[in-house]
Amino acid sequence: MVKITDVARHAGVSPSTVSYALSGKRPISEETKRRVEEAIRELGYRPHAGARALASSKSNVLALVVPLRAGIHVPVVMQFAVSVVTTARRHDHDVLLLTQEEGEDGLRRVADTALVDALILMDVQLHDPRLPLLRTLERPSVMIGFPASSEGLTCIDLDFRAAGEACVDHLAGLGHRVVALVGSPPEVYVRQTAFAQRVVQGFTAAADRHGLASSVHPCEAASGAARTVAERLLRDQPALTGVVVHNEPLLEPLIDAFEQLGLRVPGDLSVTAICPDELAESVRVPVTSVALPSAEVGTRAVELLMEKMGGTAVPEATLLPPRLTERASTGRRTA
Repeated sequence: MVKITDVARHAGVSPSTVSYALSGKRPISEETKRRVEEAIRELGYRPHAGARALASSKSNVLALVVPLRAGIHVPVVMQFAVSVVTTARRHDHDVLLLTQEEGEDGLRRVADTALVDALILMDVQLHDPRLPLLRTLERPSVMIGFPASSEGLTCIDLDFRAAGEACVDHLAGLGHRVVALVGSPPEVYVRQTAFAQRVVQGFTAAADRHGLASSVHPCEAASGAARTVAERLLRDQPALTGVVVHNEPLLEPLIDAFEQLGLRVPGDLSVTAICPDELAESVRVPVTSVALPSAEVGTRAVELLMEKMGGTAVPEATLLPPRLTERASTGRRTA
């Protein structure tokens, strides 16, 4: 790795002179500055974030705030994070990942320093306590998720309400009249996490529109919980023929539980899900699903942020339409 001493030796100056050329802290001659710049270019030297911040009043670092709260499925969250990091690097930015509970005080602490130029926030709640601060911060921000009111903010996400509707529309189109949503863990709803709430809204609205009998069942993300919720569903809704799953770890265990209870998928029970395509395709019975576009959301979140940092106006709301792919887990109601 090229060091500042290598640049100094190549340019025939002292390391402190190279530092001054980068930071602008002290005046140096144009000729000396030119030699330093040529040495940096020829050697491929990349100054660390602190030097870049001194030189440009920018750190070239974005903060990605991802509180790893109870009920969050970490593998899916990390798909979003990888997309953010990869896209940020294409724009010559690094990413500071904040996984602790960063409330208003935590955000202010980060924003009031030279550590980051801008922020991306995930795990958005309908009435997120961070919103008043975000609306007043000088540093630009983008939220992956939609609070109840996005006025004055920049938000992007899958249209989770439309995703819930799409799953029910698909089941209704196949003739199913009694459907259930097996949703996220209870604590996710207690926090009023926005994406989970919007799936419930879409599921319920579509079921009502089609005149279907429906119910919503939050469920712990554990294989043992799959059997319990399956038994409860069949006890409470004996005519059940269609299920929507919005709980990634529960998808395959739930199909197994229903089949152990005597229901064939899709012969007796059709199953749809909102989950990553690779998960839906890997299940023993490939599942009809609405894809979670984590790569696209992460990429576009960074691009929106770059536009804002460059002074370009961006839309407050970017909702990605759901894409449902039909697979082997759904079929026409036979009785």
